[in-house]
Amino acid sequence: MSLPHVVVAGGGLAGLTAAIACVDGGARVTLLEGKRHLGGATYSFERGGLMVDNGQHVFLRCCEAYMWFLDRVGVADKVTLQSRLEIPVVGPTGETAWLRSSRLPAPLQLGPSLARFKFLNLVERLRVAVAARKLAAVDLVDSEHDKHTFHDWLRRHGQSERSIESFWDLIILPTLNVPSSRASLTLAAKVFQTGLLEDRSAGDMGYSAVPLSELHADPAEDLVHKRGSRVLKGVRVRSISARSGGFQVAVHGGDSFKADAVVVAVPHDSAAQIVPEGAVGDPSQFRRLGTSPIVNLHVVYDRKVMDWPHAAGIDGPVQWVFDRTTIAGCERGQYLAVSLSAADEYVGESNSTLKSKFLDALASVFPKAQGASVESFFVTREYAATFLQSPGSAALRPGPVTRMPGLFLAGAWTDTGWPATMEGAVRSGLSAAREALKSLNLPSRNTPKYA
Repeated sequence: MSLPHVVVAGGGLAGLTAAIACVDGGARVTLLEGKRHLGGATYSFERGGLMVDNGQHVFLRCCEAYMWFLDRVGVADKVTLQSRLEIPVVGPTGETAWLRSSRLPAPLQLGPSLARFKFLNLVERLRVAVAARKLAAVDLVDSEHDKHTFHDWLRRHGQSERSIESFWDLIILPTLNVPSSRASLTLAAKVFQTGLLEDRSAGDMGYSAVPLSELHADPAEDLVHKRGSRVLKGVRVRSISARSGGFQVAVHGGDSFKADAVVVAVPHDSAAQIVPEGAVGDPSQFRRLGTSPIVNLHVVYDRKVMDWPHAAGIDGPVQWVFDRTTIAGCERGQYLAVSLSAADEYVGESNSTLKSKFLDALASVFPKAQGASVESFFVTREYAATFLQSPGSAALRPGPVTRMPGLFLAGAWTDTGWPATMEGAVRSGLSAAREALKSLNLPSRNTPKYA
Protein backbone atom coordinates (compact mmCIF):
# COMPACT_ATOMS: atom_id res chain seq x y z
CA MET A 1 0.00 0.00 0.00
CA SER A 2 1.52 3.32 -1.08
CA LEU A 3 1.79 6.24 1.28
CA PRO A 4 -0.55 9.21 0.82
CA HIS A 5 1.05 11.76 -1.49
CA VAL A 6 1.32 15.46 -0.57
CA VAL A 7 2.51 18.02 -3.11
CA VAL A 8 4.02 21.14 -1.57
CA ALA A 9 4.18 24.10 -3.95
CA GLY A 10 6.98 26.43 -2.87
CA GLY A 11 10.39 25.81 -1.33
CA GLY A 12 10.74 28.75 1.04
CA LEU A 13 10.82 28.29 4.81
CA ALA A 14 7.07 27.65 4.93
CA GLY A 15 7.21 25.00 2.19
CA LEU A 16 10.31 23.32 3.60
CA THR A 17 8.69 23.17 7.03
CA ALA A 18 5.45 21.76 5.63
CA ALA A 19 7.35 19.12 3.65
CA ILE A 20 9.35 18.00 6.68
CA ALA A 21 6.29 17.89 8.93
CA CYS A 22 4.36 15.86 6.34
CA VAL A 23 7.09 13.25 5.91
CA ASP A 24 7.40 13.11 9.71
CA GLY A 25 3.68 12.34 9.79
CA GLY A 26 4.01 9.43 7.37
CA ALA A 27 3.20 11.02 4.01
CA ARG A 28 5.17 10.88 0.78
CA VAL A 29 6.03 14.39 -0.38
CA THR A 30 6.94 16.06 -3.64
CA LEU A 31 8.14 19.61 -3.12
CA LEU A 32 8.06 21.81 -6.22
CA GLU A 33 10.08 25.03 -6.33
CA GLY A 34 9.96 27.32 -9.35
CA LYS A 35 13.39 28.83 -8.77
CA ARG A 36 16.71 27.03 -9.10
CA HIS A 37 17.33 27.41 -5.39
CA LEU A 38 15.40 26.71 -2.21
CA GLY A 39 14.96 29.02 0.75
CA GLY A 40 12.54 31.57 -0.67
CA ALA A 41 13.55 34.95 0.76
CA THR A 42 16.45 33.33 2.66
CA TYR A 43 19.14 32.07 0.31
CA SER A 44 22.82 32.49 -0.52
CA PHE A 45 24.85 32.85 -3.68
CA GLU A 46 28.53 33.14 -4.59
CA ARG A 47 29.94 36.44 -5.79
CA GLY A 48 33.58 37.35 -6.17
CA GLY A 49 34.74 34.59 -3.86
CA LEU A 50 32.22 35.54 -1.15
CA MET A 51 29.16 33.63 -0.01
CA VAL A 52 26.49 36.31 0.00
CA ASP A 53 23.07 36.16 1.64
CA ASN A 54 20.34 37.89 -0.33
CA GLY A 55 19.56 39.83 2.84
CA GLN A 56 20.26 39.88 6.54
CA HIS A 57 17.75 37.86 8.58
CA VAL A 58 17.44 37.99 12.36
CA PHE A 59 15.40 35.95 14.83
CA LEU A 60 14.69 36.37 18.53
CA ARG A 61 14.81 33.95 21.43
CA CYS A 62 10.99 34.00 21.48
CA CYS A 63 10.91 32.43 17.97
CA GLU A 64 10.21 28.92 19.23
CA ALA A 65 8.95 27.44 15.96
CA TYR A 66 11.93 28.71 13.99
CA MET A 67 14.33 27.23 16.55
CA TRP A 68 12.41 23.95 16.31
CA PHE A 69 13.08 24.01 12.55
CA LEU A 70 16.80 24.57 13.10
CA ASP A 71 16.93 21.68 15.55
CA ARG A 72 14.88 19.40 13.29
CA VAL A 73 17.24 19.85 10.34
CA GLY A 74 20.29 19.54 12.59
CA VAL A 75 21.76 23.05 12.42
CA ALA A 76 20.90 24.52 15.82
CA ASP A 77 24.63 24.89 16.46
CA LYS A 78 25.08 27.07 13.38
CA VAL A 79 23.44 30.20 14.74
CA THR A 80 24.61 32.88 17.14
CA LEU A 81 22.15 33.88 19.88
CA GLN A 82 22.88 36.69 22.31
CA SER A 83 22.97 35.86 26.01
CA ARG A 84 21.15 39.17 26.45
CA LEU A 85 19.85 41.80 24.08
CA GLU A 86 22.48 44.39 23.16
CA ILE A 87 22.05 46.94 20.37
CA PRO A 88 24.56 49.72 19.74
CA VAL A 89 22.64 52.69 18.32
CA VAL A 90 24.82 55.04 16.29
CA GLY A 91 24.06 58.60 15.27
CA PRO A 92 25.10 60.27 12.01
CA THR A 93 28.39 61.54 13.46
CA GLY A 94 29.36 58.37 15.29
CA GLU A 95 27.88 59.12 18.72
CA THR A 96 26.66 55.88 20.33
CA ALA A 97 24.03 54.82 22.85
CA TRP A 98 23.07 51.29 23.85
CA LEU A 99 19.82 49.44 24.25
CA ARG A 100 20.65 46.60 26.64
CA SER A 101 18.60 44.12 28.57
CA SER A 102 19.33 44.21 32.29
CA ARG A 103 18.58 41.65 35.01
CA LEU A 104 15.31 43.38 35.85
CA PRO A 105 12.14 41.43 35.01
CA ALA A 106 10.08 42.29 31.94
CA PRO A 107 8.95 44.88 31.02
CA LEU A 108 11.59 46.76 33.02
CA GLN A 109 14.69 45.12 31.55
CA LEU A 110 15.43 47.97 29.12
CA GLY A 111 14.82 50.62 31.78
CA PRO A 112 18.44 51.30 32.78
CA SER A 113 19.66 51.69 29.20
CA LEU A 114 16.59 53.70 28.21
CA ALA A 115 17.34 56.08 31.09
CA ARG A 116 20.74 56.76 29.48
CA PHE A 117 19.51 56.82 25.87
CA LYS A 118 21.14 60.07 24.76
CA PHE A 119 19.09 60.46 21.58
CA LEU A 120 15.98 61.34 23.63
CA ASN A 121 15.58 63.94 26.35
CA LEU A 122 14.48 63.03 29.87
CA VAL A 123 10.80 63.77 29.29
CA GLU A 124 10.77 61.67 26.10
CA ARG A 125 12.44 58.73 27.87
CA LEU A 126 9.86 58.82 30.67
CA ARG A 127 7.01 58.96 28.19
CA VAL A 128 8.44 56.01 26.25
CA ALA A 129 8.40 53.95 29.45
CA VAL A 130 4.79 54.91 30.19
CA ALA A 131 3.66 54.12 26.65
CA ALA A 132 5.40 50.74 26.77
CA ARG A 133 3.37 49.76 29.82
CA LYS A 134 0.16 50.79 28.04
CA LEU A 135 1.19 48.92 24.87
CA ALA A 136 1.44 45.74 26.93
CA ALA A 137 -2.31 45.97 27.53
CA VAL A 138 -3.35 46.21 23.87
CA ASP A 139 -5.64 43.27 23.07
CA LEU A 140 -4.20 41.53 20.00
CA VAL A 141 -7.47 39.70 19.38
CA ASP A 142 -9.52 42.89 19.09
CA SER A 143 -9.86 43.46 15.34
CA GLU A 144 -10.50 47.15 15.92
CA HIS A 145 -6.79 47.70 16.58
CA ASP A 146 -5.89 46.55 13.06
CA LYS A 147 -7.81 49.54 11.69
CA HIS A 148 -5.29 52.00 13.13
CA THR A 149 -1.63 52.78 12.60
CA PHE A 150 0.91 52.38 15.35
CA HIS A 151 1.95 55.98 14.80
CA ASP A 152 -1.52 57.27 15.61
CA TRP A 153 -1.58 55.19 18.80
CA LEU A 154 1.85 56.48 19.83
CA ARG A 155 0.85 60.11 19.28
CA ARG A 156 -2.31 59.58 21.35
CA HIS A 157 -0.09 58.26 24.13
CA GLY A 158 2.25 61.22 24.34
CA GLN A 159 5.04 60.19 22.00
CA SER A 160 6.91 62.93 20.15
CA GLU A 161 7.94 62.53 16.53
CA ARG A 162 11.51 62.37 17.80
CA SER A 163 10.66 59.43 20.08
CA ILE A 164 8.88 57.62 17.28
CA GLU A 165 11.76 58.00 14.84
CA SER A 166 14.58 57.35 17.33
CA PHE A 167 13.11 54.58 19.47
CA TRP A 168 9.88 52.99 18.27
CA ASP A 169 10.83 52.84 14.58
CA LEU A 170 14.22 51.44 15.52
CA ILE A 171 12.34 48.22 16.30
CA ILE A 172 9.27 48.47 14.04
CA LEU A 173 11.01 49.28 10.76
CA PRO A 174 13.10 46.07 10.57
CA THR A 175 10.44 43.78 12.06
CA LEU A 176 7.39 44.96 10.10
CA ASN A 177 9.17 46.39 7.05
CA VAL A 178 7.10 49.56 7.33
CA PRO A 179 7.52 52.62 9.56
CA SER A 180 5.12 53.24 12.42
CA SER A 181 3.17 55.65 10.24
CA ARG A 182 2.15 52.72 8.00
CA ALA A 183 2.21 49.85 10.50
CA SER A 184 -0.81 48.02 11.84
CA LEU A 185 -1.24 48.69 15.55
CA THR A 186 -2.03 45.00 16.07
CA LEU A 187 1.21 43.79 14.49
CA ALA A 188 3.30 46.48 16.18
CA ALA A 189 1.84 45.57 19.56
CA LYS A 190 2.61 41.90 18.84
CA VAL A 191 6.26 42.76 18.17
CA PHE A 192 6.70 44.62 21.43
CA GLN A 193 4.56 42.39 23.62
CA THR A 194 6.15 39.11 22.55
CA GLY A 195 9.66 40.41 21.96
CA LEU A 196 10.18 42.83 24.85
CA LEU A 197 7.30 43.22 27.27
CA GLU A 198 6.42 39.68 28.42
CA ASP A 199 9.76 37.96 29.00
CA ARG A 200 13.15 39.47 29.78
CA SER A 201 15.11 37.20 27.44
CA ALA A 202 12.56 36.98 24.61
CA GLY A 203 14.19 39.79 22.61
CA ASP A 204 17.71 38.36 22.58
CA MET A 205 18.84 38.54 18.95
CA GLY A 206 20.06 35.61 16.89
CA TYR A 207 21.36 35.24 13.36
CA SER A 208 23.04 32.65 11.21
CA ALA A 209 26.73 31.93 11.67
CA VAL A 210 26.87 30.34 8.19
CA PRO A 211 25.44 31.31 4.79
CA LEU A 212 21.65 31.07 4.85
CA SER A 213 21.41 28.28 2.28
CA GLU A 214 23.63 26.18 4.51
CA LEU A 215 21.30 26.90 7.42
CA HIS A 216 17.91 26.37 5.73
CA ALA A 217 17.76 24.98 2.20
CA ASP A 218 20.58 22.44 2.11
CA PRO A 219 19.87 20.55 5.36
CA ALA A 220 16.09 20.64 4.82
CA GLU A 221 16.46 19.24 1.31
CA ASP A 222 18.76 16.50 2.58
CA LEU A 223 16.26 15.56 5.28
CA VAL A 224 13.36 15.32 2.84
CA HIS A 225 15.42 13.13 0.49
CA LYS A 226 16.51 10.86 3.34
CA ARG A 227 12.87 10.31 4.24
CA GLY A 228 12.17 8.96 0.76
CA SER A 229 10.53 12.06 -0.72
CA ARG A 230 11.41 14.40 -3.58
CA VAL A 231 12.49 18.01 -4.03
CA LEU A 232 12.29 19.35 -7.58
CA LYS A 233 13.81 22.77 -8.31
CA GLY A 234 13.13 24.86 -11.40
CA VAL A 235 9.61 23.38 -11.54
CA ARG A 236 6.91 26.03 -11.24
CA VAL A 237 3.28 25.17 -10.57
CA ARG A 238 0.91 26.39 -13.29
CA SER A 239 -2.43 25.24 -11.91
CA ILE A 240 -4.10 23.03 -9.33
CA SER A 241 -7.35 21.24 -10.07
CA ALA A 242 -9.51 18.88 -8.06
CA ARG A 243 -9.80 15.32 -9.36
CA SER A 244 -11.64 12.30 -8.07
CA GLY A 245 -9.98 11.38 -4.80
CA GLY A 246 -7.41 14.16 -4.92
CA PHE A 247 -5.73 16.78 -7.08
CA GLN A 248 -3.87 17.27 -10.34
CA VAL A 249 -0.95 19.70 -10.03
CA ALA A 250 0.16 20.96 -13.44
CA VAL A 251 3.55 22.61 -13.89
CA HIS A 252 5.01 24.78 -16.62
CA GLY A 253 6.53 22.53 -19.26
CA GLY A 254 3.60 20.13 -19.47
CA ASP A 255 4.16 17.69 -16.62
CA SER A 256 1.65 17.09 -13.85
CA PHE A 257 1.54 15.37 -10.47
CA LYS A 258 -1.29 13.54 -8.75
CA ALA A 259 -1.71 14.35 -5.10
CA ASP A 260 -3.93 13.32 -2.22
CA ALA A 261 -3.38 16.72 -0.61
CA VAL A 262 -1.69 19.96 -1.64
CA VAL A 263 0.02 22.67 0.41
CA VAL A 264 0.36 25.98 -1.44
CA ALA A 265 3.38 27.72 0.10
CA VAL A 266 4.20 30.35 -2.51
CA PRO A 267 4.09 34.17 -2.11
CA HIS A 268 0.61 35.64 -1.87
CA ASP A 269 0.54 37.13 -5.37
CA SER A 270 1.52 33.77 -6.85
CA ALA A 271 -1.00 31.92 -4.69
CA ALA A 272 -3.78 34.07 -6.15
CA GLN A 273 -2.88 32.73 -9.61
CA ILE A 274 -2.79 28.98 -8.84
CA VAL A 275 -5.39 28.39 -6.13
CA PRO A 276 -8.40 26.67 -7.76
CA GLU A 277 -11.63 28.57 -8.22
CA GLY A 278 -13.88 28.11 -5.24
CA ALA A 279 -11.06 27.23 -2.81
CA VAL A 280 -11.18 30.67 -1.23
CA GLY A 281 -13.88 33.28 -1.25
CA ASP A 282 -11.95 35.91 -3.18
CA PRO A 283 -8.40 35.13 -4.38
CA SER A 284 -7.89 38.81 -5.20
CA GLN A 285 -7.76 39.47 -1.46
CA PHE A 286 -4.28 37.93 -1.50
CA ARG A 287 -3.07 40.57 -3.95
CA ARG A 288 -4.62 43.30 -1.85
CA LEU A 289 -2.10 42.48 0.85
CA GLY A 290 0.39 44.44 -1.22
CA THR A 291 4.17 44.29 -0.87
CA SER A 292 7.01 46.17 0.77
CA PRO A 293 10.62 46.01 -0.50
CA ILE A 294 13.96 45.52 1.24
CA VAL A 295 17.28 46.65 -0.21
CA ASN A 296 20.62 45.34 1.04
CA LEU A 297 23.91 47.06 0.37
CA HIS A 298 27.05 44.93 0.48
CA VAL A 299 30.27 46.83 1.18
CA VAL A 300 33.74 45.31 1.52
CA TYR A 301 36.36 47.60 3.08
CA ASP A 302 40.11 47.03 3.11
CA ARG A 303 40.12 47.25 6.90
CA LYS A 304 37.85 46.95 9.93
CA VAL A 305 35.58 49.97 10.23
CA MET A 306 32.82 48.75 12.59
CA ASP A 307 33.72 47.39 16.03
CA TRP A 308 30.49 45.48 16.73
CA PRO A 309 28.80 42.47 15.08
CA HIS A 310 25.81 44.71 14.31
CA ALA A 311 24.60 48.25 14.86
CA ALA A 312 21.47 50.33 14.31
CA GLY A 313 21.66 53.79 12.80
CA ILE A 314 19.36 56.74 13.46
CA ASP A 315 19.01 60.29 12.13
CA GLY A 316 20.25 59.30 8.70
CA PRO A 317 19.76 56.84 5.85
CA VAL A 318 21.71 54.02 7.54
CA GLN A 319 19.30 51.65 9.31
CA TRP A 320 20.88 48.36 10.41
CA VAL A 321 24.44 47.18 9.66
CA PHE A 322 25.85 43.67 10.12
CA ASP A 323 29.41 42.38 10.00
CA ARG A 324 29.41 39.52 7.48
CA THR A 325 33.19 39.10 7.20
CA THR A 326 33.65 35.62 8.68
CA ILE A 327 30.32 34.19 7.52
CA ALA A 328 30.95 35.15 3.89
CA GLY A 329 34.53 33.90 3.87
CA CYS A 330 36.05 37.36 3.44
CA GLU A 331 39.75 36.84 4.05
CA ARG A 332 40.84 40.47 4.37
CA GLY A 333 39.24 43.70 5.44
CA GLN A 334 35.63 43.84 6.62
CA TYR A 335 32.40 43.00 4.82
CA LEU A 336 29.37 44.95 6.00
CA ALA A 337 25.77 44.36 4.97
CA VAL A 338 23.48 47.37 5.27
CA SER A 339 19.82 46.41 5.53
CA LEU A 340 17.26 48.98 4.38
CA SER A 341 13.67 48.09 5.26
CA ALA A 342 10.59 49.72 3.72
CA ALA A 343 12.98 50.68 0.93
CA ASP A 344 10.49 52.17 -1.53
CA GLU A 345 12.69 55.21 -2.09
CA TYR A 346 15.79 53.09 -2.73
CA VAL A 347 14.63 50.01 -4.59
CA GLY A 348 14.57 51.81 -7.95
CA GLU A 349 17.82 53.72 -7.47
CA SER A 350 20.89 52.76 -9.48
CA ASN A 351 23.82 51.07 -7.77
CA SER A 352 26.00 54.12 -8.40
CA THR A 353 23.49 56.46 -6.75
CA LEU A 354 23.17 54.21 -3.72
CA LYS A 355 26.94 53.85 -3.51
CA SER A 356 27.50 57.60 -3.53
CA LYS A 357 24.86 58.26 -0.88
CA PHE A 358 25.58 55.42 1.51
CA LEU A 359 29.36 55.37 1.45
CA ASP A 360 29.29 58.95 2.67
CA ALA A 361 26.69 58.06 5.31
CA LEU A 362 28.69 55.05 6.50
CA ALA A 363 31.84 57.15 6.74
CA SER A 364 29.95 59.53 9.05
CA VAL A 365 28.50 56.76 11.20
CA PHE A 366 31.77 54.81 11.40
CA PRO A 367 34.70 57.28 11.48
CA LYS A 368 37.21 54.51 10.72
CA ALA A 369 35.63 54.17 7.28
CA GLN A 370 36.79 57.67 6.35
CA GLY A 371 40.29 56.47 5.59
CA ALA A 372 39.35 53.05 4.27
CA SER A 373 39.25 51.88 0.66
CA VAL A 374 36.14 50.19 -0.68
CA GLU A 375 37.11 46.91 -2.31
CA SER A 376 33.61 46.01 -3.45
CA PHE A 377 30.10 47.47 -3.43
CA PHE A 378 26.98 45.76 -4.76
CA VAL A 379 23.24 45.71 -4.11
CA THR A 380 20.59 43.03 -3.65
CA ARG A 381 16.92 43.91 -3.90
CA GLU A 382 13.86 42.06 -2.67
CA TYR A 383 11.05 43.93 -4.44
CA ALA A 384 8.31 42.02 -2.61
CA ALA A 385 10.16 41.07 0.57
CA THR A 386 7.01 41.03 2.74
CA PHE A 387 3.36 41.78 2.47
CA LEU A 388 2.40 45.33 3.46
CA GLN A 389 1.84 45.03 7.20
CA SER A 390 -0.50 48.01 7.41
CA PRO A 391 -3.97 48.57 8.91
CA GLY A 392 -6.53 46.24 7.36
CA SER A 393 -4.05 43.48 6.55
CA ALA A 394 -5.36 41.12 9.23
CA ALA A 395 -8.69 40.68 7.46
CA LEU A 396 -6.88 39.72 4.25
CA ARG A 397 -4.65 36.99 5.73
CA PRO A 398 -6.20 33.52 5.28
CA GLY A 399 -5.75 30.59 7.60
CA PRO A 400 -4.29 27.24 6.47
CA VAL A 401 -7.65 25.61 5.64
CA THR A 402 -9.44 26.43 2.38
CA ARG A 403 -12.97 25.65 1.24
CA MET A 404 -11.60 22.78 -0.83
CA PRO A 405 -10.91 19.66 1.27
CA GLY A 406 -7.29 18.60 0.92
CA LEU A 407 -5.97 22.01 -0.17
CA PHE A 408 -4.06 24.11 2.36
CA LEU A 409 -2.18 27.41 2.48
CA ALA A 410 1.15 28.31 4.06
CA GLY A 411 3.48 31.30 4.06
CA ALA A 412 4.44 34.15 6.36
CA TRP A 413 1.61 36.11 4.70
CA THR A 414 -1.07 33.76 6.05
CA ASP A 415 -2.80 34.28 9.40
CA THR A 416 -0.19 33.12 11.90
CA GLY A 417 -0.70 35.86 14.46
CA TRP A 418 2.89 36.89 13.74
CA PRO A 419 4.41 39.45 11.37
CA ALA A 420 6.01 38.33 8.10
CA THR A 421 9.09 36.80 9.70
CA MET A 422 10.96 33.51 9.59
CA GLU A 423 9.02 32.52 12.70
CA GLY A 424 5.73 33.23 10.95
CA ALA A 425 6.81 31.22 7.91
CA VAL A 426 7.69 28.14 9.99
CA ARG A 427 4.50 28.37 12.03
CA SER A 428 2.45 28.53 8.84
CA GLY A 429 4.17 25.45 7.43
CA LEU A 430 3.51 23.50 10.61
CA SER A 431 -0.16 24.55 10.67
CA ALA A 432 -0.71 23.59 7.02
CA ALA A 433 1.06 20.25 7.49
CA ARG A 434 -1.00 19.44 10.57
CA GLU A 435 -4.22 20.06 8.64
CA ALA A 436 -2.99 18.07 5.64
CA LEU A 437 -2.09 15.10 7.80
CA LYS A 438 -5.47 15.27 9.49
CA SER A 439 -7.22 15.22 6.11
CA LEU A 440 -5.26 12.07 5.20
CA ASN A 441 -6.01 10.37 8.55
CA LEU A 442 -2.31 10.41 9.38
CA PRO A 443 -1.02 11.18 12.88
CA SER A 444 0.26 14.69 13.49
CA ARG A 445 1.66 13.94 16.94
CA ASN A 446 5.18 14.59 15.68
CA THR A 447 4.17 18.02 14.35
CA PRO A 448 4.62 20.60 17.13
CA LYS A 449 1.91 23.14 17.73
CA TYR A 450 2.73 26.59 18.98
CA ALA A 451 0.13 28.80 20.62
